Amino acid sequence: MNNFIQRTLTGLLFVVVLIASITLSSISFFCLFLVILILSLKEFYDLSKKTGAQPHYLIGILAGAYIFIASYLTAKGLISPLVQLGIIPAFTLIFILELFRNKENPFNNIAYTILGLIYIALPISLFNFIIFPYSPKSDAFYPGLLLGLFILQWANDTGAYLSGSMLGKHRLFERISPKKSWEGSIGGAIITLGIGYIISLFIPQVSMIHWLVIGLIVVVAGTFGDLVESLLKRSIQVKDSGNILPGHGGMLDRFDSIFLAAPVVFVYLRLVLA
Repeated sequence: MNNFIQRTLTGLLFVVVLIASITLSSISFFCLFLVILILSLKEFYDLSKKTGAQPHYLIGILAGAYIFIASYLTAKGLISPLVQLGIIPAFTLIFILELFRNKENPFNNIAYTILGLIYIALPISLFNFIIFPYSPKSDAFYPGLLLGLFILQWANDTGAYLSGSMLGKHRLFERISPKKSWEGSIGGAIITLGIGYIISLFIPQVSMIHWLVIGLIVVVAGTFGDLVESLLKRSIQVKDSGNILPGHGGMLDRFDSIFLAAPVVFVYLRLVLA
C-alpha cells in the first residue's frame, strides 16, 4: 500500500477512535486510555533496552495502571485522594527488586522504570482531571475539554508541518530535529490560536481567552514535548518509537506533544476553574 494512503487511513482511524472514545462515555474514555498507557509504557521500556538498561516491565506497567485507575476513581469522586498514595510502595519496590536481579547498571534500570511513570503514566493520568474538571461528582463528565486539547495539538502539528514544508528556512533546533523550523512553529501557532477561537464557540466550558491560553500552552509545551521525544530517539538511533500505527510509528510518536502539554494545561485549568 502506498505510504501516503496508509498514513492517511491510519491517521483517520486513529482520530475517529480517539474522538469516539472520549465523547461516548467516561467508560470508553477510561478503557481506551488505559490501553494507550500500557502500550506506551511497554514501548518506552522497549526503547530503554536499546540503551542497555533492563527496566522492570511488570512492576512499571502495573504501577502505571494503578496511577491511572486511582486518578480516574478520584476524579469521579468515588474514592479518597489518599488512595493515590498507594503508588509509593511501588516506587520503593522498584529499588528493592533491583537488589535481587544482579544486573549491570542497576540504577539505569531503576531510573528508566521510574522515568516511564513520570513521562507517560502521570500525564495520561492527568487526563482524568481534565475530563472531570470540577468538584468530584459522578455526573461531572466534560469530554469537550480533553477533546479540545487534542484538537489543538493536531492543529499545531498539522499547521507546523504545512508551514514548515512551504516556508521553513530557519532551523528551530537542528541538533535534535533538523526538519523543524521557526517558520513552521509560527505557522502552527497561528493556526492553533485560530482553532482555539473556533473551539471556544462550540465548547463553552471555558471562555475564549482560556482556550487561547491553552492553545499557547500546546504550542510551546507541545513543541518541546516533540523535541524531547526526538532527543530520546536520536540518543538510541531509531526513527520511530514503534510500529503499532502503520505509517505513523508508535504510541510515543503520536502522544509526545501531549505528554508535556497535558500537565501544564491541567495546572492552568485548576487555577482558572478553582
